[in-house]
Amino acid sequence: MVFSSNVFLLCFMPVFFLVYFLLPKKTRNYTLLLASLVFYAWGAPDFLVQLLLSIIANFYLVKAMCRTDKPRRKKLLCTLSLFVSLGLLAYYKYAGFFLENLSLLTPHLSPLTSHLSTIVLPIGISFFSFQSVTYTLDTYRGVNRPMDRLSDYMLYITMFPQLIAGPIVRYNEVADQIRQRESTLDDRLQGFYRFVIGLSKKILIADVLGAQVDAVLKNPVAGLDTGTAWIVALAYTFQIYFDFAGYSDMAIGLGRIMGFRFPENFDNPYTSRSVTEFWKRWHITLGNFIMNYLYIPLGGNRKGKGRTYLNLWICFLLSGLWHGASWNFVLWGAFHGLFICLDKLFKVKGERLKVKGASHLSPFTSHLSTFLIVSILWMFFRIEDVGDAFTFVGRMFAFDFAPVTLQNEARFYFTLLLAFVFSFITLFPFGKKLQEKVYFAHYTDRQHVVVWIIAIFAFLFCIAALNASRFSPFIYFRF
Repeated sequence: MVFSSNVFLLCFMPVFFLVYFLLPKKTRNYTLLLASLVFYAWGAPDFLVQLLLSIIANFYLVKAMCRTDKPRRKKLLCTLSLFVSLGLLAYYKYAGFFLENLSLLTPHLSPLTSHLSTIVLPIGISFFSFQSVTYTLDTYRGVNRPMDRLSDYMLYITMFPQLIAGPIVRYNEVADQIRQRESTLDDRLQGFYRFVIGLSKKILIADVLGAQVDAVLKNPVAGLDTGTAWIVALAYTFQIYFDFAGYSDMAIGLGRIMGFRFPENFDNPYTSRSVTEFWKRWHITLGNFIMNYLYIPLGGNRKGKGRTYLNLWICFLLSGLWHGASWNFVLWGAFHGLFICLDKLFKVKGERLKVKGASHLSPFTSHLSTFLIVSILWMFFRIEDVGDAFTFVGRMFAFDFAPVTLQNEARFYFTLLLAFVFSFITLFPFGKKLQEKVYFAHYTDRQHVVVWIIAIFAFLFCIAALNASRFSPFIYFRF
């Protein structure tokens, strides 16, 4: 089930919240759990049994791990729990990719490869697998105690607002909220406002830009002129941001209505002055996951500069592979890792040069160069064929401009302008204040009335726009 669909907006969401708030507080976790299972079964019924079996296995493995005093047995149980979580991910997401590439060397594996290629990737498998991993490892490390009730663990893993595409929530961030939480009228209103903001980002901006990107990329990329290539690259750059950030806003808003406080997942990433800063602002919960469960265990920056650069590059290589079992994602991650290593290298050199009186890049130059690098690299994310991706980037720098003809040009360019404004408005003081007011302000009763009316009109406008356009799932559902 998709948040930006009539089924969810007009049926599932209103019925769920009506039942949720009418029932006694002690039943709300069970209501949410049941609704979450229905929500997931709507889109992936064939995988629901495996999901539940993996949850049950992990719950009891972690319980057994915490009961034993023997270090070797504790480590074995931790390993088994991780195997359950990552084994499903490896089978469904990477087995076909691995064997497909291996069959190029050993053709007798081709029948097995063709079988695995027919396996459908369960939606959201990466996100709930990572949440299982954080619970297992944090409990093993003593960050949190194991849960007492299986239903609480099921709820933590399957909670529908962030089940499909995050944010990736560590158990210790919501442990107290699962056991006991309050949902005030202010929480419910603020949560609804945040949900509508996310819905607007998705339907009114991301989907409009995405339709144009899809229309152009249906044709051979080798025939694109430079102007069209740049317009497509910029459109996709904003599409993926407003699509994914829109989902995160909706997830955070739905959680807030119920009294949950999920972590923020985006912080104006396109205003970054380096690729390193970009990754501190983009998909923040994934960055934190990589830092805590991959970069630090690899040694972080504790084993010398060379090893630091290697660890960073490995992390982003695997981050690319996490996004998709395809070579274009591997390249995308590898390029980001390379630029982050260069960031660190030039930062060290820049600090030395500064002592000698040299100046750093101006803010405008650093903002612009970072945005252009990220925009170019997004095309390796969007175009699955690696050869076509390189061809597309080549067309961006071919400098053979021609008149650009697009469908619904006026609407498209207006939406592109809106995306540009909303992406960079926080570079100015008034923009920062406006964003803080919209996202985090505590309104008076009179202000709530005004904002509520605006939110209702925006909600209805989004539904009208949704019904006037084709179905467009969230980009990150595939991961």
